[in-house]
Amino acid sequence: MNMNFSGMGLWGFLVLVADIWAIVSTVQSSATTGKKVLWILLIAFLPVLGFVLWLFLGPRGR
Repeated sequence: MNMNFSGMGLWGFLVLVADIWAIVSTVQSSATTGKKVLWILLIAFLPVLGFVLWLFLGPRGR
């Protein structure tokens, strides 16, 4: 049972790191402010799906 909780904790940590990376990259991109806000909200409210969508469709750094 402990391994299951450890694995879920690790998964959650990895999702958090990926989302922070996506948000920082979005903020640093040349996208308009409105698009940045929409992407950040998508990533924040749907962490896994938002990150995957950002990975394929989101704005990139400068």
